[in-house]
Formats: sequence, C-alpha cells, structure tokens
Amino acid sequence: MNDDMQDRGQEPQESANRPEQQPAYTPPPGPAGYQAPPPGYYYQPPQPRPRYWIPVVIVLGILALLFFGFLGMIGALVGGAGTASERETHVALIRVSGVITAGTSGGSVFGDSVSGSEDIIAQLERARKSKYAKAIVIRINSPGGSPAGSEEVYNEINRVREAGKVVYTSMGDVAASGGYYIASPCTRIFSDANSVTGSIGVIMSTGDLSELYKKIGYKPEVIKSGKYKDMGSSSRPLTPAERELLQNIINTTYINFVNAVSKGRKLPFDQVKKIADGRILTGDQALKVKLVDEIGGLQETVAAAARAGGIKGAPKVVEYGRKGFLQSLLAGDSSKASTELNNAVTRKAMEALLRSQDSTVLPR
Repeated sequence: MNDDMQDRGQEPQESANRPEQQPAYTPPPGPAGYQAPPPGYYYQPPQPRPRYWIPVVIVLGILALLFFGFLGMIGALVGGAGTASERETHVALIRVSGVITAGTSGGSVFGDSVSGSEDIIAQLERARKSKYAKAIVIRINSPGGSPAGSEEVYNEINRVREAGKVVYTSMGDVAASGGYYIASPCTRIFSDANSVTGSIGVIMSTGDLSELYKKIGYKPEVIKSGKYKDMGSSSRPLTPAERELLQNIINTTYINFVNAVSKGRKLPFDQVKKIADGRILTGDQALKVKLVDEIGGLQETVAAAARAGGIKGAPKVVEYGRKGFLQSLLAGDSSKASTELNNAVTRKAMEALLRSQDSTVLPR
C-alpha cells in the first residue's frame, strides 16, 4: 500500500502529521545603498546608549547657580551694613594698592592688584559729596605706575581739598614714585619709620636684540608710515634722533612730577629737585627732607584726620570701595565669575549633546 501511495506522489501518513517548516526571516528592505545582512542573520535594531551625563550636567548647573546665589545674598547683607554706616559721621578710608593705572581697578589670586584712577576718583568724589564724611584717609601701598593715572588722582585730591575737606595719607610698605605723586597734595602725610617712599623720577626702557636676531637667523620686516613709528623696536638700536625725542618726553614728564610735589608739599622747586633723582627713602629719611610730616601708622593717621575734621571721640571708619563677600572670596568680579561658570557648564553640555547626535550607533 505504501508503494501505491508513493507512486501517486503522496507522502506517508507520518509526514502528513509533521508541522510545516517556516520560511527563513527576510529583513525588510533598507534605504538606498543599504546592504542586506547575510542569510541567517537576524537584524537587531540599534539600541541608543544611555546618556547618564545629561542629568549630571543639569544637576551641576543647578548647584552652581544655587551656590553663587547664596554667596551673592550673603554679600548683599554684608555690603548693606557698610552702606548704612555711611549715613553716620565717619572718616572715609580709601585704599590704593598695587600698580596705579589710568583705568579701573582689578586683580586676582593669579596676579598683582591694580588700582585704577577711575575707581579712586569715584571714591574720592563720593566722600567729597557726603555730608557725613568729615575727613578722608588714603592708605597707599603702591610702587607707582602710570604718570597719567597718578596725575588724575592728584588733581581730584586737590578738588576735594578745595571743597573744604581734609585728606590725610597713610603710607604702608611702599609709597614710591606714582605712589608718592598722589600723596604729595594731601593735607598731611603719615609714614611708618620703615616705609619705602620717594623715587621721584621717570623711567623708560627698551632693549636692542638685533645681534641676537642675527645669530638665530631672524630677519624682521617693518612697514611703517613714518620714521618714528617703530621707535623702540627690539630689532634695531635707537637712532640719535629717536633717543633725543624720547629723552625730551622723559624730561617733560619729570619736570611735571617735581613741580607737582613742589606745589603739593609747598616746598621750593629746587629743593625738591635735589632729592628727585630716583632715590628711595625710608620714612625716617623722608621726614628729614620734609617729604612726610609725621611717623605713624594707619591708626594714628585716622585719629589725626578725625580731629582735623571735627570728629570728637573715637572716630567711625567707613572703607570706601570695599569688596563684597563673593568678590573678596574670588578676588574679582563676582557676577562675571558666576556668568563665566554658567556659560562653561552650558557650553560643555551642548558640545556633549552634539557629539552624541553626530556619532553613529552600531547594532550590538
């Protein structure tokens, strides 16, 4: 019987009971240029990698904002106390620390401090207009700096004195060159015995590296609009005409400096010129040549200024230009530091997001 079934093209009964074989899986057609996987390969869609960094960056950004907001609140509270005290009779204390420039003040933990003439003048003007500031003390700890910046402060001190207010100077470690320039017009100058002052003079320096350039094969090419435009260039020595021109500038600035000290200290011009040769002096030596009036520190200066301003008893001192809590912590601009940090966090987050978008995710 089986033979008959085979002859008729029929399978045995056992074959009829077996399940039918499923055809092999054929993946759907892909886009143009897509190569189908080899037979028997089961396609698995690509799985995106978990982006754990996104919540981390967001949390860090929020924490940074909260941190700077908290410090800013404390700074506002601390600063508010100082502002309120300005409405009481006081001695205004203004600090001049670091190099003097014709600009704004600055500095950080990574560099030297700078006292800008614009900020010093603003504080002097504030004290001049305040009916509660009966006297002003300028605490100087500066080796000097810009002649123009020093001259601007010098002129403002004269305006304050013309308004009827006394301005005393207290010298710290050093009050030399431009530091002494701004001290000279003050009503009275106090100095510690070992303070360094003087250095009345002007200097300009340049270097001639032309011989070094020849040895290393460096040949600078200069294109200029006039014969003096590259004056002081390190690629060549000064010409006699250039040297004379620069010397005239130095001489003029020097005469203005000596004349300012002569007027401020009420000393004859020739008497000042005898010691205006760039020499530095201690406080004791400066007292003998009448560049300072008394030996004493900041406390003695404040007490004397308060008496001259008509304040009785222990004087209240208000430090003008005092930095806020956050600024003191960072030694810089708090709002700028906060903004830069937030920008950096945002920039890093966007860069990471773009990198993940551009990268190709391969199937596992």
